Amino acid sequence: MFIFVTKFFLFVFNFLINLFFPKVCSGCRALLLQNETVLCTKCRHEMPLTQYHLDPNNEAVKKFYGKILIEHASALLYFNKKGIVQELIHNLKYKGHEEIGTVLGNWYVEDLRELKLKTPFDIVIPVPLHKRKFKERGYNQITTFGKALSDGLKIDFNDSILFRKKYAKTQSKKNLLGRSENIENMFDVTTTDEYQNKHFLIVDDVLTTGATLEACSRALLKIPGAKISVVCMAMANS
Repeated sequence: MFIFVTKFFLFVFNFLINLFFPKVCSGCRALLLQNETVLCTKCRHEMPLTQYHLDPNNEAVKKFYGKILIEHASALLYFNKKGIVQELIHNLKYKGHEEIGTVLGNWYVEDLRELKLKTPFDIVIPVPLHKRKFKERGYNQITTFGKALSDGLKIDFNDSILFRKKYAKTQSKKNLLGRSENIENMFDVTTTDEYQNKHFLIVDDVLTTGATLEACSRALLKIPGAKISVVCMAMANS
């Protein structure tokens, strides 16, 4: 009898929560059906997939030509102004919907398992926030994406090796030139011998000029024998 009453009250509680605080799609704001999570079925089918994991010379890789040696670079989605992906990233970055990162990470890990790399990834590292920015936002929007990749690929996740030395204003409010200025020495590493000869997979939300990821890579390459790859949720569609 007790179990029945408990289940009944849980049912009523969940009903009231969904009635007054309905779950909506993070892409189009439509009401989610019972079997839908974060994204509605329509938005999932309309997501602009890059398929970069199938092309070793894709546009993400070309961002780093002549700048830095990387093993692999790719992005799950194309980022277009006023599109579904922009809405997703905005909700993840500024609205606290960290579950979006988990969904995208779980989605992309299926593709990344198909990669044929000479050296497999060892450690997932998110592009870090400055301590002040982390305090302002309360979380790093890259964390859930990175942890989903690390869980799916069965490799370590580490958000302490790489750190940001300088506080920077939100990148989305800068033009492309501004994003590249004074970023070269913005990151550094705190490392021990155990991280030598590791293949680091740096993860970020949106790949634009590649300046931030290049700076992160240069910092990690201070570690003897380090190899670098880059994976992003999305890439600006130029």
